[in-house]
Amino acid sequence: MTQHPTTPLPANPEWSVAEGRMPYALALETMAARVAAIRNGQAAEAVWLVEHEPTYTAGTSARPEDLLETRFPAVAAGRGGQWTYHGPGQRTAYVMLDLTRDHGTVRARDVRDYVRGLEEWLIRALDRFNIRGERRAGRVGIWVADRARGTEEKIGAIGVRVTRWVSWHGVALNVDPDLSHFGGIVPCGIAEHGVTSLHRLGVLATMEEADAALMAAWAEVFG
Repeated sequence: MTQHPTTPLPANPEWSVAEGRMPYALALETMAARVAAIRNGQAAEAVWLVEHEPTYTAGTSARPEDLLETRFPAVAAGRGGQWTYHGPGQRTAYVMLDLTRDHGTVRARDVRDYVRGLEEWLIRALDRFNIRGERRAGRVGIWVADRARGTEEKIGAIGVRVTRWVSWHGVALNVDPDLSHFGGIVPCGIAEHGVTSLHRLGVLATMEEADAALMAAWAEVFG
């Protein structure tokens, strides 16, 4: 895991920022190795901030018919959930924690509580940009509603995997991706709602500013 030299990083868990754009297959390999080391007591817990090359990733519930176009590589991710897009302008945060113990508001050995914690983390990070992120029953991820138009769009995706109580995968926040790239899939199996980003909502944040919001919100949820 590599670190961006200008980004201030919290100490616990170990945070790192990948340089450049990371091929998805390499991210899977790197995560798997770190998760095994955490499980064996050979490495600290970690949050790894990554920007990917354009990729469609399939969770364990992904339906083949929801891959509409193969304009980018399609990779089996091994996480929960359905189809997701990763690409430039999107910050993916891979969270590798030992879930046998409590983390702030998140109870030990409670995967549902862990997912709620990830949702709350994104909500609080978005609040720093005066964006109201919301949960939706039956829909994983974080949504932004336009009540004047009566529409809502996803701004943050969540997909997790837990191996012998160590978490991996995590969240993806749309900072300024090419939103047309989501058109090659039915994101998370939900066709009736679209996707949005910080820039689409008029918040011209940099990736470093998005990282700073995620880092600041972390302690409020995970302690």
